[in-house]
Order: sequence, then structure tokens, then C-alpha cells
Amino acid sequence: MLILLPPSETKTPRKRGKALDLSRVDLPELTAARDKLLDVLADVSARPDALDVLGVGQSLAADVARNLTLRTAPAQQVSALYTGVLYDALDLPSLESAALRRARRWIVVQSALFGALRLADKVPAYRLSMGTNLPGVGPLAAYWRGELTAPMTELAGNGVVVDCRSSTYAAAWTPTGATAKRWVRIHVPGATHNAKHTRGLVTRHLAEAGVSPRTPAALRDVVAGAFTAELHEPRRPGTPWELSVSTA
Repeated sequence: MLILLPPSETKTPRKRGKALDLSRVDLPELTAARDKLLDVLADVSARPDALDVLGVGQSLAADVARNLTLRTAPAQQVSALYTGVLYDALDLPSLESAALRRARRWIVVQSALFGALRLADKVPAYRLSMGTNLPGVGPLAAYWRGELTAPMTELAGNGVVVDCRSSTYAAAWTPTGATAKRWVRIHVPGATHNAKHTRGLVTRHLAEAGVSPRTPAALRDVVAGAFTAELHEPRRPGTPWELSVSTA
């Protein structure tokens, strides 16, 4: 099973520790693409119009300034880097050891700067959204699409792809072929805040349940152990199944 999570805009920078070492970040096929973006992002973040280019307000100027020192800033484990509604609900630190091992094996976080990250990877806090059209690179989803196809398909293997990403991040990798037939998007009716919270709870439940389903129906059965879950077939070939999930 592969569980795809979005990153969060809020990140917890580490105050001390070793700097980023790209050679130790998983999915080494992405190293060259990551290395290029680090340089481009630093150059863009030093521009007078950096906030406008990166699509953020003055309140986030300090976050953008951190982009200038990404190669020397202390790197933080991904499991502790991202914060916010989804990650609060997932609550990785409180998982028992077996569930945490499964989470580390199954979860991949889609990242605008690093493409895809595992929970044990160590990277610095950064400010960059997948929706950015980065000068010298172009739209980031398009930049990553070609890079991610092979490694993400390999990670998916023969299991279900559980997609908890927003549409912006989902554009960076779309399962194809046989993988697309096992692609399930988690849909939560209602407000965005509640959707993020429920997706975090679903991810936690899957890690705790310890079952790696190989079909969308099997995934529904696992999720239905803790939620109201209704499975809908793809609207057309190459699009995901939809698992509607609610807590009531």
C-alpha cells in the first residue's frame, strides 16, 4: 500500500543539527531534480519580488528568507517537519512502534521542493507550493511529473494507492496503467478543515490496522472498521476510485 499525503504550509524548523544531505534522502533518482530546485529557489527568494513570485504575503517573509540557507540549515525529520490539521490528526508521535513502522513504510509526502519524501527523510523547513510557476523551471507540478512517474509507480507495487492529496499536489503524479486501477482518492464531504482532519484520522487508522489491501474494495472494508465509508467506481478509465469517508 502507498498512502499519499500533501505537505503542510506550516513547518517546524529545527534549531540545531546536521544540514541537508541529498545523498541520504530516499528516492535517489530525484537527487538531480532536487539539487536544481534548491539553487533556483534560493535565487528566486533573494529577489525583491520574491514574495509575489512565491505567492505569499508579507507575514511569511521570514519563511521565504529561510529559503536562502536551505543547504546549511539544520535538517528535520519529515515526521516532525510538517504540522497542521492533517498531521495533528495523524499524530505520529503517539503511534505504537509497529504502527509507526508501517506508517514509515507506506506514507509518501508529495513535496514541491523535494518531489516525494518518506517520513524518515531529513530536510530543512522551506517555503514553496506546488502551485508555483517558478522562474527558470516553470509550473512545479509539470516539472515533477516526468521525474516521479517511475519511482512512484515502483513504490506503489501491487497494492492500493490511497490518495489524500489536494488537487494541486495530485497534479505532480497521476497513477497510470495497472496502478491506476488500484488508485483510490479519499473524499470527505464538507469543509476543507474537516476533510484534512478526517484524512489524517484515516491514515492513522490504516497504520494501526496493519492490513495492506490490494483492491479498492478491500481498502473500503478496512476503513469501514472505523468510519462510514462508501466506494464509488471511477468515472472513466485512468481516473481514481473515490472512497467517501465520514466520521459519523
